[in-house]
Amino acid sequence: MRLENYEMHLPSYSIGDRCYENIVKVCRDYGSKVLMIGGKTALSVAEPKIRAAISGSKLEVIGVEIYGHECSYSNVERLRKLDVYQAADMVFAVGGGKAVDTCKCLCIDDDKPIFSFPTIASNCAATTSVSIMYGEDGTFLKPHFFIRPVMHAFIDTEIIAKAPVKYMWAGIGDTYAKYYEAMISSRDETLEHYTALGVNVSLMCKDPILKYGQKALKDHEAQMASYELEQIALSIIVTTGIASIFLTRDFTPDYNSGLAHAIFYALTKYPVIEEKHLHGEVVGFGVLFALLCDGQIDEFEKIYAFNKSIGLPVAVNQIDISDEEFKETITRVPEMSDIRHYPYKVTEEMLYKAWDELKIRSSQI
Repeated sequence: MRLENYEMHLPSYSIGDRCYENIVKVCRDYGSKVLMIGGKTALSVAEPKIRAAISGSKLEVIGVEIYGHECSYSNVERLRKLDVYQAADMVFAVGGGKAVDTCKCLCIDDDKPIFSFPTIASNCAATTSVSIMYGEDGTFLKPHFFIRPVMHAFIDTEIIAKAPVKYMWAGIGDTYAKYYEAMISSRDETLEHYTALGVNVSLMCKDPILKYGQKALKDHEAQMASYELEQIALSIIVTTGIASIFLTRDFTPDYNSGLAHAIFYALTKYPVIEEKHLHGEVVGFGVLFALLCDGQIDEFEKIYAFNKSIGLPVAVNQIDISDEEFKETITRVPEMSDIRHYPYKVTEEMLYKAWDELKIRSSQI
């Protein structure tokens, strides 16, 4: 342990079905010229509501751009070269994780003010200080860390409630993974203050999910911005973001990732993962392996039952991966950077044993 000078920047946010009423108050001190960047569908939903909220104020939308398809460095550079980007005082990042992460990589390194407008509740990109970078082919490249998150996140629960429910469904898996991965990665260590905070905050990434998850998804299907939906949106977008900021203060994934994410990133080699499945969906499946390999049988039973109750995968074939493909994946997982800080070496033998247990369970479904 050592004494050191460091800084922490935590996210600020507004949440609710009228949270866009705060845009002018929050953003007006950063200038007047606004560039919106996001996904095509996300912009079609959020742009009219944003424009209505800033109408009559000094804020002016000077351009609207589609971010691209992947959160890639080539997309970042394409956007950086745009005259409208150079002219803008601030950027409104609108959409899901890849859209927001692209804008963060663009703006934060340039020290240009950026505000996030998540239109789905699938991950914590809107509040955290890292962008997950991919190649143009959709394969995972690396995390790109920043000293701070966006200036403010506007989490409109009405927009989220009307989005496809699959995004929150997948986000649930990614969120409870934060708790298990942080707890395992930090086991038996004397932790710095910020890491200890992150580990303890991560408990709030699991408990509300298990308490409110089923009801929130039912309300989501009914496009109802209920209390339970709001609690799940907060867990996915805000709590996980805060935990991640504390856990990655040293700009490494040592405490912020683990076996569940190692399995996901290893599986991105297969196009079907990007084409037919969502990040959190596969990570939620990976948590089952993490718990079995870690010997947490009671927790495994809890998450296995929860996954089944909401339809998250509990078997390899549910993510369209063949046995041969998963065998090949197992050979690569032990060398993934996500588990380099684990308290023990994850071996192929462990993974095969966990897989055998899941196959026995799936045969009983």
